[in-house]
Amino acid sequence: MEKKLKKIKEQVTECTNCELSQTRTNSVPGKGNFKSDVIFVGEAPGKNEDIKGEPFIGIAGKKLSSALENAGISREQVYITNIVKCRPPKNRVPTIIERDTCKNYLEKEIQIIKPEIICILGNTAFKSLLDGKEIIKFRGKIVKKNDQLYFLTIHPAATIYNQKLISVLKKDMKKLFKLIEEIKNKKKIKIDIDYSS
Repeated sequence: MEKKLKKIKEQVTECTNCELSQTRTNSVPGKGNFKSDVIFVGEAPGKNEDIKGEPFIGIAGKKLSSALENAGISREQVYITNIVKCRPPKNRVPTIIERDTCKNYLEKEIQIIKPEIICILGNTAFKSLLDGKEIIKFRGKIVKKNDQLYFLTIHPAATIYNQKLISVLKKDMKKLFKLIEEIKNKKKIKIDIDYSS
């Protein structure tokens, strides 16, 4: 598993499939525990991530780490990645073409790790993975699609501009890890939205 993820990391690092490869400093492959029960999927790398080549290490990353710690989880226990692996100029929202071009990397990460649940962070990931919008309306909900469970929450960056959302993110992280425990203990999970039926 680790070898397969390393291979994807190399592919992401060398990728020139879309125009973002011309403006990036570094591409940003997913990072974390390949045995994780959860994959966190954000939008795209920002300035700090672009410089270091690591996901979620800027202010938004610190907010995510803090919410995880509040739920009794360290970053080392989880796997974190993005919809696109290169920073869009000026942190704009990645285009549909960019998202589609990068899609296979995320799909491979998911196939290798086989998480119990995928935690969608924010609107772009919600739109890309489940064709959803208005994450704030659906946050805290559990979605099932093609036998894969998803948990919806806000992007940690949203808490930078709206302090009230910090408690929302923390609450959602606690709910997420409680849910993972229930799944592992084979308890019946209440699905809020089921695309399978």
